[in-house]
Amino acid sequence: MAPPPNQGSSATAIAGGIAAIGIWRLLAVAAPHLAALAIMLQTETDFGARTGFLLSWGILNFFFIALLRRPALSGALSLTLVVVLVLLSRLKHDVVQMTANFVDLMVIDRDTAAFLFTIFPNLRWSVIGAGLVTIPLMYALWWLDPFRIRRLPALACCLACLAALVGYALAWPDEAWRGYYDDGYLSKFSRSGVTAVSDFINYGFMESDAVATERLKVPLLDSCHPAGRRPNIIMIHDESSFDIRQAEGIKVPAGYGSHFQSFDGKERTFLAESNGGPSWFTEYNVLAGLSSRSFGRFAYFVTRIASGRVERGLPLALRRCGYTTLSLYPAFGAFMSARSFQITTGIQHFYDAHDLHAKDVEPDSFFYDKALKLIAEQPQGTPLFTFVYLAANHFPWETRFRPDLMPSWRKPGNEPVVDEYLRRQTMSANDFSAFIAGLKKKFPAQPFLIVRYGDHQPEFSPHVLDPGLDEASVGKKLENYDPRYYGTYYAIDAVNFEPVKSPAVMDTIDAAYLPLVIQEAAGIPLDPSFEEQKSIMLRCQGRFYDCKDGAEARRFNRLLIDAGMIKGL
Repeated sequence: MAPPPNQGSSATAIAGGIAAIGIWRLLAVAAPHLAALAIMLQTETDFGARTGFLLSWGILNFFFIALLRRPALSGALSLTLVVVLVLLSRLKHDVVQMTANFVDLMVIDRDTAAFLFTIFPNLRWSVIGAGLVTIPLMYALWWLDPFRIRRLPALACCLACLAALVGYALAWPDEAWRGYYDDGYLSKFSRSGVTAVSDFINYGFMESDAVATERLKVPLLDSCHPAGRRPNIIMIHDESSFDIRQAEGIKVPAGYGSHFQSFDGKERTFLAESNGGPSWFTEYNVLAGLSSRSFGRFAYFVTRIASGRVERGLPLALRRCGYTTLSLYPAFGAFMSARSFQITTGIQHFYDAHDLHAKDVEPDSFFYDKALKLIAEQPQGTPLFTFVYLAANHFPWETRFRPDLMPSWRKPGNEPVVDEYLRRQTMSANDFSAFIAGLKKKFPAQPFLIVRYGDHQPEFSPHVLDPGLDEASVGKKLENYDPRYYGTYYAIDAVNFEPVKSPAVMDTIDAAYLPLVIQEAAGIPLDPSFEEQKSIMLRCQGRFYDCKDGAEARRFNRLLIDAGMIKGL
């Protein structure tokens, strides 16, 4: 007997509703995986990277399933983490030209969060808004998910994916230079986690010998007695500057090259530890007087790690000799923990872009004028150390920086990026000459020792030095620290002062020796740590980390640890 018409249509509607609910529940389970697949195809560029992505995706999913038993919610949580990682990684690349690394989590600090919220003031509200949207969505998925998966099999699958990722990352570790590529966000992050944790377990953050037979004496505060008058010391960080005549076929303007010469007419080579981007590597070198390469895979985070831990360096040594120390910094002080790091090394007065009222990137003349003003405010009779950190020659060179300046400039005739680079170098040289003239005019009776250095070569330098090489070959040269890719310049100048002759003032030095060179040229007595480093410098002929495959640097780090100058590393 057939059911009444209304009853049949109701049953059909109910069945259709149940089927619709079932479809939505199946979609809730499948959608995160389909979205992840789309992200993988969009961001991971080769088979190895996609393998790393899939293994990482498996780890996240099975971890949350083992925790919650619900595959839909687990997929959504995994997708949320992946999307957040991709967004943060792209944000980091936009700011510092390097994607997110697992070490970002290992050394996260207040300065990093403060820096992000300073440069992106709406980020806090975006985070809150995302949370308000995500929480109800996760609750809905909890209710919609019809499946329950046992925890033990999920945990076994999670551990299997983790073991496969560890084996893959150790067998084919990701090259460090690939961190500068704007892709492979999840795979690079996951593989860096394996290698970073492995390195940390084996070596800690910084390489050092297990024991040392010698001991350094702790310097006494009143033990510094210079033979002559102490000069004011100015150290100038010349952004991305090197003598581009090292490359063949480059046309340079008339008079190019004099900017790289010292007071005695010599052009000296400064071997930096970075190429193209991380100025803070050199910041660590010239303030702490140590090598960033001792931090291995953690070198990118060197100033953040050293902050509060490496209590040794040029400013501290000069304070022992009665100097006041100050620093002019062109970015926000929270960037890479610059403020706290520099204070750790002995900077007493730190002025960042906010303190100096800098508007975006300023020409060198802006910081030189600020330096002259601050020097004039210091009490007479007390020698002063001033660290002037310039930024006008920072990338990108595809656009014309301050077109209102140097209106008479004529392009030499190279590719546009090189011509703009030469234009900015010419601006820097002119601003430095004006700064020297300002010192002579404002302080006619005061002695000054001025030391400049190029912090690294510009990012396009491998292209002009070796135009025939592909990216992989360039990456290998960078990884092997080819001196052609790391050599810049350092120059010594003076006003009302005769730099002291010393065997430490060599034609070629590693960046970590610059604090020693400055003290020697200024006639400042060395404390025991710098005396020991001078011995290393002389027997290693200006090389530091490369000397004896890092053995000298590891021994020296141990001496500083035993002397209490390096803590917690």
